[in-house]
Amino acid sequence: MPSGQLVSCYDALVSAGFPSPALDHMEQKISLDQLLDVHAPHTYLVRVRGDSMTGAGIHDGDILVVSRALTAGHGDIVVAAVNGEVFVKRLIRRGQQLILQPENPQFASLHVLEGDELQIWGVVRNSIRWHLTCEK
Repeated sequence: MPSGQLVSCYDALVSAGFPSPALDHMEQKISLDQLLDVHAPHTYLVRVRGDSMTGAGIHDGDILVVSRALTAGHGDIVVAAVNGEVFVKRLIRRGQQLILQPENPQFASLHVLEGDELQIWGVVRNSIRWHLTCEK
């Protein structure tokens, strides 16, 4: 789909139970770029590997829409590199201490220590999950 192409957005809630006859009302045309907040060249996509962020609704195989234009703040989900290893975690600031916190209790928080090299690669704006059964 070319960038900027508009797609139909229907003003009906889609039932996950019994079918709704209300799908005949089209709300508007929307841009996927706007919906996903894609602002090139400051936006990139990254595929998630692992289960450390499932509590935030981010699952293995999801695609994250990441903005390099935003400044990461306390509580933001970020893509960050610590000593060359890349993570997606929630950024926690406690005074001068920085913590990269998972959203799954089976994983430990990563405390950024003095001498560690931390690079914030961007703030996660959205996630995309595939619901197809075929290989992507």
